[in-house]
Amino acid sequence: MSQTLTAGDESPQKPRNSQAQQENAASIRADSPEALLAIVPHLLGFMPEASLVVIGTEPPSGGVKVTLRYDLPDPSGAGIAADIAAHAIGVLGSQEITTMVAVAYGPGALADLVAAAVRDAGREAGIDLQEFLRVEGGRYWSYWCGDEECCPAAGVPIDPRLHTQAAAMVAAVEEKVLPDRAAVAARVAPLGGIAAESMRQATRRAERHVTQLLAKARKSGRLGAVRHLIASEGLATVSAMITTYRTGGRYTADYQLGRMTVALRDLRVRDDAWARMDPAHRDAHRRLWIDVARHAQPGYVAAPAALLAFVAWQCGDGALANVALDRSLADDPRYSMALLLRQVITAGAPPSLARLPMTPEEVAASYDDAEASYDAEASYDGAEGEDGDDHDHEMDSGVHDLDSDDEL
Repeated sequence: MSQTLTAGDESPQKPRNSQAQQENAASIRADSPEALLAIVPHLLGFMPEASLVVIGTEPPSGGVKVTLRYDLPDPSGAGIAADIAAHAIGVLGSQEITTMVAVAYGPGALADLVAAAVRDAGREAGIDLQEFLRVEGGRYWSYWCGDEECCPAAGVPIDPRLHTQAAAMVAAVEEKVLPDRAAVAARVAPLGGIAAESMRQATRRAERHVTQLLAKARKSGRLGAVRHLIASEGLATVSAMITTYRTGGRYTADYQLGRMTVALRDLRVRDDAWARMDPAHRDAHRRLWIDVARHAQPGYVAAPAALLAFVAWQCGDGALANVALDRSLADDPRYSMALLLRQVITAGAPPSLARLPMTPEEVAASYDDAEASYDAEASYDGAEGEDGDDHDHEMDSGVHDLDSDDEL
């Protein structure tokens, strides 16, 4: 089944930069067809196409509690329609939501079976389906209303400007609605052309620095000390970058971004960064990881893209979280952090559950204990793949072999 969740939580919008904006967003209601169609693109962050959008609402006001989006199955079928319905109703039920509305974007040939499945599954679960619209060609139809006077067979023309809540929604949202999901994916697309080549060279220089340190350590036998030195450099790099973005700055130099991506191959560095993703700074962190994920070269995308997915989840930006996970898993299909996040986000877990796994101090203590045991038992050689259950990366296994003609 092809499905994509773009979830929100108790607030009907992606969290905003100010409390006032969040309160304005929370007042938006899906209490009429016009209001529902006006708010869906803002809930998702993009204009949906060939999609099913299911919205859990709060009675009696119609306030939005959670928003789920799925690709309409093409070709349609009763089995896959039932799967989508079961997932959506399961998410709503797990959050004790008792009312919902839905919109299908696309032709009736693709939407009708899904609409029937959602209606039946909702009825069986005791969730009241208050409206179900289908949108196509600038018109909408209601699966719920059979009154020819208000819902004619020819459909109702859509003009969201006629609804006052559309204007309220636009005023409450700082981020523009993107034209489609592909535009969301473009936000984290890799660099191309000269920029990509420059970043490749910067990444190679960062790799060479680590490789040279490891080579010296192997000769001297001081592997543990060098591991600590490499980790310390990576931790300092990540900490400085987080501070820069939190204060409104940005990294643009390829050498800085190259060091960051190479450093994040070390699990200790990645987990320290993860532990610093305080939701109070989520917008700054989202900018940070978008920049790093876009600049990351093949073999170094998984960590920053997974961190971006976590922060996007904190922001309630499920579309961005999912495209970030797509990039992370394309780089490493077994990357455990990305697989974990995909599982919980697909299950409809709200952003309120995107809690920090540990404090930075707890991360440091955990790795200090683990490294003390490791150094007593094994050398650095052969470390790759020893932890068969966790397919994330240690620093030494993540550094690529350098070609003889790589430039310093």
